[in-house]
Amino acid sequence: MSNMGKKWTIETYALHNETIRLLEEKFQTERDRRYTEVNVEKEKALKIKETADLTALELARESQVYKDERNDAMREQNLKETGRYATHSDVADVVDALGNKLSVILKPLIEHVSNEQGQEKGSQITTGKIFGIITVFGIIIGVIFSIITFLIK
Repeated sequence: MSNMGKKWTIETYALHNETIRLLEEKFQTERDRRYTEVNVEKEKALKIKETADLTALELARESQVYKDERNDAMREQNLKETGRYATHSDVADVVDALGNKLSVILKPLIEHVSNEQGQEKGSQITTGKIFGIITVFGIIIGVIFSIITFLIK
């Protein structure tokens, strides 16, 4: 009997194949489930990584803007302290002061030109009046001379 239990029959072979098939199917199902779970976790990790990358980029951008502003302020302060280069406010102050000094310097010239123009116009008016008076006086003399000539005849 011991030999009998060790021999393969068609029924035992079919039973063996069915058991192997069920084990293989169970193994495939389990493997598919693990792959699916791993893929889901990979997707979650990828989303987390994308969010972290966007946040890191935003922080890097903000950090760079802050550094640039700080560097500009420090450069402006350094230039102001050393006095080697004119700062924006220094240039504005110089332009304002120059504008004030220029208006003070040019004020007498502007007044002189304005007075000359007024005198010129005044003399033109006076000259016009004198010519007008001479013309009227000449007409009156002409009329008187014509009346005297008419009366004498």
